[in-house]
Amino acid sequence: MNTYARLPVTFVKGDGVWLWDDRGERYLDALSGVAVCGLGHCHPRLAKAVCEQASLLIHTSNLYRIEKQEQLADRLIALSGMDNAFFCNSGAEANEAAIKLARLYGHDRGISLPTIIVMERSFHGRTMATLTASGNRKVQAGFEPLLAGFVRAPYNNMGALTQVAANNKDIVAVLVEPFQGEGGVNIPEAHYLQQLRALCDQNGWLLMLDEVQSGIGRSGKWFAFQHSRITPDVVTLAKGLGGGVPIGACLAKGVAAGVFKPGNHASTFGGNPLACAAALETLQVIDDENLIQHAATLGEFMREQFRQRLSGINGVVQVRGQGLIIGIELSMPCIELVKKALDRKLLINVTSDRVVRLLPAFVMQRNEAEQVVEITSSLIKEFLNN
Repeated sequence: MNTYARLPVTFVKGDGVWLWDDRGERYLDALSGVAVCGLGHCHPRLAKAVCEQASLLIHTSNLYRIEKQEQLADRLIALSGMDNAFFCNSGAEANEAAIKLARLYGHDRGISLPTIIVMERSFHGRTMATLTASGNRKVQAGFEPLLAGFVRAPYNNMGALTQVAANNKDIVAVLVEPFQGEGGVNIPEAHYLQQLRALCDQNGWLLMLDEVQSGIGRSGKWFAFQHSRITPDVVTLAKGLGGGVPIGACLAKGVAAGVFKPGNHASTFGGNPLACAAALETLQVIDDENLIQHAATLGEFMREQFRQRLSGINGVVQVRGQGLIIGIELSMPCIELVKKALDRKLLINVTSDRVVRLLPAFVMQRNEAEQVVEITSSLIKEFLNN
């Protein structure tokens, strides 16, 4: 179907942070499949794990116990401090699970219209519930009527949330990204999540964090919430979890961990042996190769390099980010930079119309990062000078 405005290139091979097209041309990938391929392309250990599992068992369904799924749940629980996990296939499905969990939690407490606070400029997916939860009019347009049960508030604004709490007695949860990716790489104030945690505790709400983009090392820690030293009630994951193999997860803790009962929620493919084998090896490689610390160090290096190269240039609003997510906000729409970068054999992204977004793989080396900075900075300067 005509659902994508695809760029004029077909990739046929990958190795680390490099991709080759069907004409043999090589490209430097600073997007990693939109924050999916944290280990880069075709990491030998991940490829081996997928091949070995595929030769043993690919799928059985959740009618039966799945050893690899149980191992993955244990690993994620140990890393996150959560209590249990539901596995699905994507970030949208993980967020759907969280939304359903919050509604059931509300009904269990006698609230007839359980309502979730969501944020302006957020993005949670493209299913009916997740696009309703998203603070992005473009993804909602044409799909009305949207679902009831959501109330919107400004991101990074505790005063507004306090007013919502005072005026709506049906609130059961807050669904928020630790930092907004699609919304423009928006990083909140340092104590934002701690304040959200306190507000939820005061009101008996669930704090639900969408870490689909920020989780699994992207922020410079396993989970972005760990920078704030809080623990959510629910956290959703996908993208980088399987290293490129589709898998999502909804983790829960405390009272939230006991909400779902058999029959409340399910997934045919979720957490099958193949996907879980990929996720387990992805987590192990990240650990063995110390890639989270590398992501933190390399991301700070790249942001500082961008700040130096773009300092004082009229039209550059801000360089920001956390870990290996980097946003360069310009004063005007700049979507054309994506094609210009492609012509220079570099893969980048523009989100929120005027924010250049970079999501490099964790295995990117310093010399490759310098190439990304050099090409991107040059393109931005050329664009703003025209």
